[in-house]
Amino acid sequence: MEGAAGPYNGRSVEEVFKDFKGRRAGMIKALTTDVEEFYQQCDPEKENLCLYGLPSETWEVNLPAEEVPPELPEPALGINFARDGMQEKDWLSLVAVHSDAWLLAVAFYFGARFGFEKNDRRRLFNMINELPTIFEVVTGTVKKQTKEKPSVTNHNGNKSKPNAKQQRASESQTKVSKLQPPLKEEDDTLDEDDEEEHGDTLCGACGENYASDEFWICCDICEIWFHGKCVKITPARAEHIKQYKCPSCSGSTKRARA
Repeated sequence: MEGAAGPYNGRSVEEVFKDFKGRRAGMIKALTTDVEEFYQQCDPEKENLCLYGLPSETWEVNLPAEEVPPELPEPALGINFARDGMQEKDWLSLVAVHSDAWLLAVAFYFGARFGFEKNDRRRLFNMINELPTIFEVVTGTVKKQTKEKPSVTNHNGNKSKPNAKQQRASESQTKVSKLQPPLKEEDDTLDEDDEEEHGDTLCGACGENYASDEFWICCDICEIWFHGKCVKITPARAEHIKQYKCPSCSGSTKRARA
């Protein structure tokens, strides 16, 4: 289980937070963009399995550490056994909740190990608390927590956040939006307002904030926004997509048909 624990020599709050972010990013990938692969690896016929997030922003499904006590706190044991006994969304949400708890346990294990004082622990928690939880990302709760902002109804009658997406949708009948090039002259004067207005829009894969100079795409099923790079969709490819399904929704559809 050396790979799950990984070498770690950091001693500052910033280094522990960096470790936290790397592990968190890996687990979010497992439960969103890589959900099909994650689902297949969690075979109920196998032994007790755990989901590990690694500092390198990757993930792995593996057996728990053999040494007692383990080098790091262990994540929830036997996540594979519940896979077929409940709805997939509920199962993923359950794994997400346990993943959040594990991340906090690991971060504050390092805090205790490296002798963080009260102010350091508070600062670490505040830094962590600025990020949405894995549960919030996986369930889409992040969207519900954003402030109510004026929005325009798109061709499907649904509300959309980024302005550029409304114009692109009416032209190509997709929910694809590249939130950088202004489509109208007056948009030049609205760049700052647009970033401020949609700054609390979070990517459903990595949980990072909206930025006007990045390409985004919205899932037609769950209506969650993603960085194009996070779901491996380029602007050129997006032009030919009539209805975009994120990896999570696409995976659910395939298994439902099977």
